[in-house]
Amino acid sequence: MKNVLDIVYLIPLLPLIGCLINGLGRKSLSKGAVGVIGSGVILVSFLISLWAFFQVHAGNTHTTEYFPFINVGNLKIPFAFRIDQLSAIWLLIITGVGFLIHVYSTAYMHDEESGQYGKYFAYLNLFVFSMLLLVMGANFVIMFIGWEGVGLCSYLLIGFWFKRDEYARAANKAFIMNRIGDLAFLIALFMLINKVGTTTFSDIFTSSTLAKFSTKELTTITLLLFVGATGKSAQIPLYTWLPDAMAGPTPVSALIHAATMVTAGIYMIARCNLMFSMAPQTLNVIAIIGIATALLAASIALKQNDIKKVLAYSTVSQLGYMFLAIGSGAYVAAVFHVMTHAFFKALLFLGSGSVIHAMGGEQDMRKMGGLSKYMKITNITFLLGCLAIAGIPGFSGFFSKDEILAGAFAKSPLLYALGLIGALMTAFYMFRLYATTFKGSFRGTHEQEHHLHESPAAITIPLIILAILSVVGGFIGIPEFMVQGAHSLANFLDPVFKDSYALLPAHEASHSTEWMLAGISSVLVIGVVAFAWNKFSKKPDLQETTGLGKVLENKWYVDELYDTVIVKPINALGSFLNNVFDKKIVDGIVNGVGRLVSYGSRQLRWLQSGQTGAYILMMVLGMVLIFVVQFFLRK
Repeated sequence: MKNVLDIVYLIPLLPLIGCLINGLGRKSLSKGAVGVIGSGVILVSFLISLWAFFQVHAGNTHTTEYFPFINVGNLKIPFAFRIDQLSAIWLLIITGVGFLIHVYSTAYMHDEESGQYGKYFAYLNLFVFSMLLLVMGANFVIMFIGWEGVGLCSYLLIGFWFKRDEYARAANKAFIMNRIGDLAFLIALFMLINKVGTTTFSDIFTSSTLAKFSTKELTTITLLLFVGATGKSAQIPLYTWLPDAMAGPTPVSALIHAATMVTAGIYMIARCNLMFSMAPQTLNVIAIIGIATALLAASIALKQNDIKKVLAYSTVSQLGYMFLAIGSGAYVAAVFHVMTHAFFKALLFLGSGSVIHAMGGEQDMRKMGGLSKYMKITNITFLLGCLAIAGIPGFSGFFSKDEILAGAFAKSPLLYALGLIGALMTAFYMFRLYATTFKGSFRGTHEQEHHLHESPAAITIPLIILAILSVVGGFIGIPEFMVQGAHSLANFLDPVFKDSYALLPAHEASHSTEWMLAGISSVLVIGVVAFAWNKFSKKPDLQETTGLGKVLENKWYVDELYDTVIVKPINALGSFLNNVFDKKIVDGIVNGVGRLVSYGSRQLRWLQSGQTGAYILMMVLGMVLIFVVQFFLRK
């Protein structure tokens, strides 16, 4: 009898079918049919994922091989899916939050013409299919197919309104920067194949297989994998594509930033946790890059005025926290924050979309204000999302962020201090955003004020559901120092990470220390929230920035630095190779050979002039030449 989990292939297959139906029928299907098909396939995938989750919770993890995918010599790579505790969590996040974003899109994108509307949902379904393939793959090759798939779909969706040059450039930037990380991933994959001859997770991640690697090899491979993760999960130095991804429609921003693409790097490292735990130097690098990214992005978010740009840099910062958790060896905390972040960040992006929808496309917070009077549901749900991401006690973000900070403290008090500074910056810029947008008086045009209204149900219902999850989602991870044995997520994920935790040094803080850390962070965060609320609801930040504020508003000029140090030299080299090397040298050699042959043949043709006298002269000269060679030059 086959395992009941053999049918999980339907989870990614249904979004693929939805993509094909909507893509091929985009010009003939009505918008209603497109929306039902596009959202319906994700809903069914979610229900099957939920069923699979309960199967896994009951102890039924399973790997299913469907057919041989690559079979060359000794290298055998099956097309196989693995359903275990880690993939089950991600399946629920991807399909659950993804479904809400699809429903939201039916209203948000309704003004698009039918063909574009169908194409949008086809891309959205393909995105979810690729992400599902990534997390369900039982080996690195299937994971890499999904990995590349989400890169392609992000390009298509970020540049969906490609007729505007800046949107097309943003899509190109995302695609190119991801290729840098993908190359590192691919090199690591080749190194694994060369060393152990397999890409299957269950074969590689065993003590006996990993014992074949030297410390240097493990460090090299894990660092390459981490570079791959920095591309997808937007860490220093490959993070600048993510804020520019705001060029896409707002639901796309929510999908990329909350539930799918940016969490791919976290998932990959969590899947490879045993290998990373055996490379402590790599974990140190990850922790340093993570906290540096968290602080850099948070500082930039302090002075952004585009509502979506604030949330974009917030995502980069929160991803930095997830990598800080991984670098500290707190794998469960990283996965926990992925889940809670999916709830409140999807809520915040979709809430910002509701605001932009009401404002007629306006995204500058300085032209908003007082929207709580006109958009009560959006206001309340957005406020709940801000409280969650700020880490107010009782909300989901409090539990996951507190666990990350506790793990950082156990590794290094300095990491904890820096992480706490980042958390306070998060609370400040999020309530600057909230107060500037929803409090005070309206600062837009009379025409905009006349059209202000609450969004339709297809937009507000997903907001309400995500707001509820943002409030209660953290209670599956109540820390041990509060209630012993209440951390359901840690208990659930224990089979995935227990071997890693056995390798890592035991440096848990005492319960009294954790109470103290949680108390300090809570008091400081509440103080910062009260300060920002009071400051920006009464006097919004409308004046021109100067000094350091100008630097932050211009994102530390990192894009300009990259443009000067990397883009312009490469363009100059390309121009030189095209105009000088290619045209003058390469073309010069090719054309020179042609001209030489043409000139030589023109001269040689005179040998066949048809004049007898000339032939006799040539014969005499030839005889003289032979005579000279024979008698004077031959040795």
